[in-house]
Amino acid sequence: RHQLGLDRPVPEQYAIYLGHLVQGDMGKSYARKSDVGELIASRLPPTLLLMLAAIVAELLIGIPAGIYAASRRGRLGDKIAMTLSFASVSTPQFVLGLTLLYVFAYLLNWLPLGGYGSFAHLILPAVTLGLAGGGWYSRMMRSSMIEVLRNDYIRTARAKGMAEWRVIARHGLRNAILPIVAMIGLDIGIFMSGVVVVENVFGWPGIGQLMWQAIQSLDIPIIMGITTVAACFIVLGNLIADMISPLIDP
Repeated sequence: RHQLGLDRPVPEQYAIYLGHLVQGDMGKSYARKSDVGELIASRLPPTLLLMLAAIVAELLIGIPAGIYAASRRGRLGDKIAMTLSFASVSTPQFVLGLTLLYVFAYLLNWLPLGGYGSFAHLILPAVTLGLAGGGWYSRMMRSSMIEVLRNDYIRTARAKGMAEWRVIARHGLRNAILPIVAMIGLDIGIFMSGVVVVENVFGWPGIGQLMWQAIQSLDIPIIMGITTVAACFIVLGNLIADMISPLIDP
């Protein structure tokens, strides 16, 4: 307790921790006896790779589904798309991940059962995260697109005889996608800290798995370090989203 400084008053412990943190020192792991910053840095590349793949997956799933539902508002296609999106959002990620593993890795033997190292290892965890995020994006895209399609400039484009797909792609999508861009900024931080379950299901050696191991061993410096890194990525993600939005819709 003396070596770790746990015998000092809590306010003093906090002040010491902040003093070290502003110098880039996140402390040492209780269990691993290693520098927390180095541990996180070694696990960061796999998580960043999974995060980028998951964002691409949820965009490829959510945006087309939202556009399809908005263009068929109130019809059967809209109801089916929104029911599927509700199911994907409601299903726990560990259930979805284990189901995909059982079907595509165990029964069909198309993909590896887990691990890290190739594109094949990346597919199932990225799809697992992408399905949940895609459900949110499809619902958001639908409501945003419906709002945009009511505007006068959309009515004018249709009156000029422009094809419906061009109206949606050139005039509707560019304005309707702005809330999605803002959501991506939040997702960057969420993926940095919230992939704990998925990384453990698939044996992905990122900071999510490191966080889970730290929670099991009550390794507070690692938990605090990963939380701090995730908070920084949330700020960075929102900043990037704010910079991209004017480029999409000046």
